Amino acid sequence: MDKMTKSAQNLRKKATPQENKLWYEFLKDYDVPIHRQKVKGNYVLDFYCSKAKLAIELDGSGHYFKGKSIKDEERTQALEDYGIEVIRFGNNDVTDNFYGVCTAIDEKIKERIDELKSEP
Repeated sequence: MDKMTKSAQNLRKKATPQENKLWYEFLKDYDVPIHRQKVKGNYVLDFYCSKAKLAIELDGSGHYFKGKSIKDEERTQALEDYGIEVIRFGNNDVTDNFYGVCTAIDEKIKERIDELKSEP
């Protein structure tokens, strides 16, 4: 087993309460397949919808420090170079506005699938 796959497995085992809530209460049974802790290149994505080429990232408070936010921007750019769009939510968004997060994800997945269908 490679290093990235092992890292993804560990992240699944140590999921935050917000990741578990989003997974078990919404994404796990979503109409389009979504994967948890999916390896893409040198990155492990919190959630990934391959049909929509969409990464869904949940950020804890550590992501708001300057050094980490710069790394997040670099990571987002690298994923966009693969053709993957990244949407981010804070853990507090999942805690305080779960319905809004789910609605935004649902709308973005549908939008991306429609966009990808219309590409030549």
